[in-house]
Amino acid sequence: MRPLVVTNDFPPRPGGIQVFVHALTAGLPDPVVYAPAWRGADAFDRAQPFEVVRHPTSLLLPVPAVRRRVVEVAQAYGCDAAVFGAAAPLGLLAPALRAAGVCRVVALTHGHEAGWARLPGARATLRRIGDRVDALTYVGEYTRQRIEPALSDAGAARLVQLRPGVDHRVFRPGAGGVAVKQRYGLTGRPVVVCVSRLVPRKGQDVLLRAWPAVRRQVPDAVLLLVGGGPARHRLRRLAAATGVADAVVFTGSVPRDELPAYFDAGDVFAMPCRSRLGGLDVEALGMVFLEAAACGLPVVAGAAGGAVDAVRDGDTGYLVDGRRPAAVAARLVQLLTDPAAAAAMGERARRWVLQEWQWPPQAARLRELLAPGGQV
Repeated sequence: MRPLVVTNDFPPRPGGIQVFVHALTAGLPDPVVYAPAWRGADAFDRAQPFEVVRHPTSLLLPVPAVRRRVVEVAQAYGCDAAVFGAAAPLGLLAPALRAAGVCRVVALTHGHEAGWARLPGARATLRRIGDRVDALTYVGEYTRQRIEPALSDAGAARLVQLRPGVDHRVFRPGAGGVAVKQRYGLTGRPVVVCVSRLVPRKGQDVLLRAWPAVRRQVPDAVLLLVGGGPARHRLRRLAAATGVADAVVFTGSVPRDELPAYFDAGDVFAMPCRSRLGGLDVEALGMVFLEAAACGLPVVAGAAGGAVDAVRDGDTGYLVDGRRPAAVAARLVQLLTDPAAAAAMGERARRWVLQEWQWPPQAARLRELLAPGGQV
């Protein structure tokens, strides 16, 4: 078996889906990746132990030119299996790959497919994809419950869970947080850290609105916002407007290999995500919740989308209404004012990741699905 991975979501482009697809690809036998061009891709690709072929533009769509190129790559490298990093819309290329000699096709789903399942035209497309692949994966119960009704009976029978994992050797307590705190002048202060793109769904705006209430109870607390994104200027203005700019640190984008140290700089991880646009913009799971847990942090997450699958409420963290600053502030204050209880919660979170969220079993499951005669 030699699989071709066709995906819009691949490093060095940042994001949780990119991490997911890359980690699974690394567990496949002699894979070939076809992905869009991205800044820094040449250096990244040279460091990979497998072949990466880049499309000349930054986006793949199932149009004739892309279809021809994907088929050419499959034939040139002798690929007999295929993985779509995101089922919609690239899964529409499955018939062309089958005609080119690909025997097994697996398509991965994330949050946006759950959104597609709510729209009539997109729903029909998702149904077509489900009928044309051998397996359609989902990351958690939330996404399964929303995707399954859009599928035919045959497509629904092909659904199989494929969870993400975390490299606990990289994301761990003591991963470099001391240096990060020194760099930003945070030594000795309680730190709430949020690692994510700065976009409305992630809830950094709610964290900023909650921060005055947190500071009233924990005056020396600081909020560490790690990541870049289109909302950065609006969030900076909000920090100033709420009077907390002196207690908020914006780091900007951080290289992937440095992120464990930023998690480790926190005492609590918080990302009060919320579903938007009638459920079309939704968190499928939230890799950052698991990465924070692996670093031994208690997690405060928005009770929206698949985040409910990534946090054990009251055990590894707390689920809150991500639209309510008061609810977010209350949990943050609770954790910051009881460091012993917060540390114990973080220890339970790490144990849970070690027990349930590891990459090798997921990669093995994907290999099974791609093997000739593989069963869902």
